[in-house]
Amino acid sequence: MLFAQISDLHLDGSERASRRAARVMDHLRGLPRPVDALLVTGDIADHGEEGEYEEAAALFDAPFPVLTCPGNHDVRGAYRKALLGEAPSAEPVNSLHRFDDAAILMCDATIPGRDEGRLAPETLAWMDRSLTELGGRLPVLIAFHQPPAPVHHPLPDGSMLERPGELAALLRSHPEVAAVLTGHAHIAAVTTFADRPLIVGPAVTWTLRLPWEGGRPADRDQPPGLAYHVLEPDGRMTTHYRVVV
Repeated sequence: MLFAQISDLHLDGSERASRRAARVMDHLRGLPRPVDALLVTGDIADHGEEGEYEEAAALFDAPFPVLTCPGNHDVRGAYRKALLGEAPSAEPVNSLHRFDDAAILMCDATIPGRDEGRLAPETLAWMDRSLTELGGRLPVLIAFHQPPAPVHHPLPDGSMLERPGELAALLRSHPEVAAVLTGHAHIAAVTTFADRPLIVGPAVTWTLRLPWEGGRPADRDQPPGLAYHVLEPDGRMTTHYRVVV
């Protein structure tokens, strides 16, 4: 299966943010071979306002499923109401998506009012229950916002996923999880976590300069990025990164 991933759109009503997000969505809509789904790993809005999610809902109108999870800039009530068309609620926004040859868990790792992430006890219980009900028959991708391992920059590493050991314990119980996908760091990165690939998706809004590259952390001149994940039935996954010029 072919999945695309984008992250950190930070829609804020500005022409710049809207233009960059629209460029990425137009690129994905124009692919000769459509993706099976687009995964959006958080910070869809910059201020968590309903108007920002209304813009996102229009942008995400596509001939393929668009699966989302919130980031630290997102606000659950407005996110549910304007993006998902649900009643506003402060409960974590978690969703399971089944495909013929894979399943995806889009998880809420946000702590309202904080940049750090944490998988709440009810979210961890839902993840374990969902994976158990799937029965290990399909490879599974787990997606949320804050990485559970460092990317070696003080900015994102100062607001990682807290209590990563709880997630690691869950992964040890579910070998069918093929990879963990996150955003938040504003950089394309690959590492491992609990013996699984940890894929950090690039940002749409701006790219993080690494400490050894010099300059200000936010490189606003780089084009928006995306990732393509090719997931095979045996759980092997290949990731390709692209920019959209």
